[in-house]
Amino acid sequence: MSAAPDVSVVVAVYNTMPYLTECLNSLVKQTIGRERLEIVAVDDGSTDDSGRELDRFAALYPDTVKVIHQANSGGPAAPSNRALELATGRYVYFIGSDDYLGEEALQRMVKYADKHDSDVVVGKMVGTNGRYVHQALFQHGDRDVSLDEPGVPFTLANTKLFRREMVEKYKLRFPEHMAVGSDQPFTIEALVRARKISVVANYTCYYAVKRGDASNITYRADHLSRLECTAEMMNFAAGLIEAGPQRDALLRRHFTWELAKLVQDDFPALDREVRVKICAGIARLADAYFTDGIRDAMDVKRRVRIALAQAGAVDELCEAIVSEPENGVTFVVEGERVFARYPGFRDPRIGLADHVFEVLAGDSVAAQLAPGTKLLASDWEQQGDGLTYSASVRVPVVGVTDGMTLRLTNGAMPKSADKPGARKLKPNHKTPAPVGEQLVKPAEDGAATVLHARIPLEYVTAKRGVRVYVDVAGATYEVPVPGAGLPMPLARRWGREGDPYRASAIVNDKGRVVIDTAQMYPPKSALVLRALAAPGRKLKSLAVRSRAVGVRKLKSAGFKKPTGSKRK
Repeated sequence: MSAAPDVSVVVAVYNTMPYLTECLNSLVKQTIGRERLEIVAVDDGSTDDSGRELDRFAALYPDTVKVIHQANSGGPAAPSNRALELATGRYVYFIGSDDYLGEEALQRMVKYADKHDSDVVVGKMVGTNGRYVHQALFQHGDRDVSLDEPGVPFTLANTKLFRREMVEKYKLRFPEHMAVGSDQPFTIEALVRARKISVVANYTCYYAVKRGDASNITYRADHLSRLECTAEMMNFAAGLIEAGPQRDALLRRHFTWELAKLVQDDFPALDREVRVKICAGIARLADAYFTDGIRDAMDVKRRVRIALAQAGAVDELCEAIVSEPENGVTFVVEGERVFARYPGFRDPRIGLADHVFEVLAGDSVAAQLAPGTKLLASDWEQQGDGLTYSASVRVPVVGVTDGMTLRLTNGAMPKSADKPGARKLKPNHKTPAPVGEQLVKPAEDGAATVLHARIPLEYVTAKRGVRVYVDVAGATYEVPVPGAGLPMPLARRWGREGDPYRASAIVNDKGRVVIDTAQMYPPKSALVLRALAAPGRKLKSLAVRSRAVGVRKLKSAGFKKPTGSKRK
């Protein structure tokens, strides 16, 4: 009689070709060796070639691959439960049949579990093809963690290594009636029961694939089904963990992830009856579990949406969702406190407290400042040889009397700022000192601040970005000024130490306003270099020839020497 395998890999399969082939190949090629491995695959009534592909692998690897075919059950819970009844390994590991493993994944996780006596091992996961996977848990090396450690509540999928002795001791199984999220009750209880939870973070164990047809079951479920399943997850977790910081750490995940996803951009387009039901369902969960600790740990955007749903303010919630991408959010600064003025702010009909709207440490202000910053007007002001760039910019901040400037800044913003369009500067970040005249005053509608700036171009030597710097909630934010679709002032010529320059206000490929200055005539040093480079030239007549070469090139390019200007 052969010894039991070290690990049984459970694969619930339903119509996942051609991804299934890569999944199975990644399993049979594991460095742990097929003699230490058992693959239990359950075909849940597939209608594509998945069943035949499973049979092909079972024929190729009869001592490793077990295949069961059954009628479709509607989800991965039933086939996973059936596979658990057949598993014989010391550990059991679950993998999505459209995902795949790194070659050393099972060997590393089993070795770590044996060495540290771990009941659960979480291997590093990454997303492919645009699939999002929370990465906080994998920022440090291999280690042991607790249930309330940041990152653990955001990895509640069953794609982990579980000690099978623990699974059977507590009779852990998947609830087969849940349309989505049936792995969460299993995983949550395993994490609660485990003597030790470990993380293998120094090697990518798991590759989660977003299928090209977006047919993963999570993407197919409707809003009400997801709400019902989320409620079951949260109630189940609350039944296992007593009220306190550990329960808050776990349930915060459901408020910021599952529930917040129900009130995203697609919410306003739902039937009103569905919207009302979603808000009522969120309200029941918020009344039960939305503690001050969870509320204050959430970002202000999600916090406000949950609170509006809890208050039954369906119309204000829709307005908050629709208006933010178009107009941004106005921030109200009152002393050391800052509030995001979403719909419902200080509305007596709704009755939400100010702290719901308060901007706290860690809130993503940059992403909300960016779409609300608008260029109102820009032009050139010329006096003699000098040129000034004047601009009026509307900034979605109220109550700031100082700490707001407009500057011309060298260099592009970092790539990390491209998505939100703005960035929070580090405390030690050095920015150029503001120059010119700056005037800050409230907008006429009282819903923003208008910044007027007049900036001389004397110090500008190259292309510069037009950016607003504003202090909000104790931090400085850098906001590019958008100009796509707006008229830009015509280019102007201006004098600079006797040399004519050209100044242009343009919109770059990211839709941001940029000031570009360039010398209209090449400097004498460039003419000298051209003469030096010319073959057969003699140095004794270099000055005359270099001037002649330069003048001919300038004339051929259509340049005319401005009157009153003398080149030295």
